[in-house]
Amino acid sequence: MNFLPNDLQNIAFKKSMMGYNILQVEDVLLKVVEDLSELIKENAKLKEKLEDSQDKVKYYKTIENNLHNSLIIAQQTSEEIVANARDNADNIVKEAELKAQQIIDEAHKQVLNVKFEYENLKRDVISYKAKIESIIKAQLMVMDGFEDEEKTVDKEAV
Repeated sequence: MNFLPNDLQNIAFKKSMMGYNILQVEDVLLKVVEDLSELIKENAKLKEKLEDSQDKVKYYKTIENNLHNSLIIAQQTSEEIVANARDNADNIVKEAELKAQQIIDEAHKQVLNVKFEYENLKRDVISYKAKIESIIKAQLMVMDGFEDEEKTVDKEAV
């Protein structure tokens, strides 16, 4: 029987010649001891549950803090990865632009070399043509000279 504080205040013990009825007082005290004992046990269980709950709360708070820290680290790492990727991309673009410029410069040099070679060949052809013309003119003159000699020889022979 669980006594409430109000119940204990309202207990009226019967009086006997020597005071209160001893059996009735002992019966109430026994019930109070039982209730108190039960409450102490229940209180101890509740304290134990409270400690367990507090331990679990601490454990979960630790996990929460660790997860929070992990998320922060993951975010920082992802930002660093993105920044590094951008830097690498910029470097790749710069290297590609530099390489393209080198290829263009080399192509320009080759074009200039081909033009220079073309001009040299053109001069050589003109020079060769002039020499050939000169040789041909010289040969024609020689041939003309043979014809004149032949006519002179033929006139003398007649």
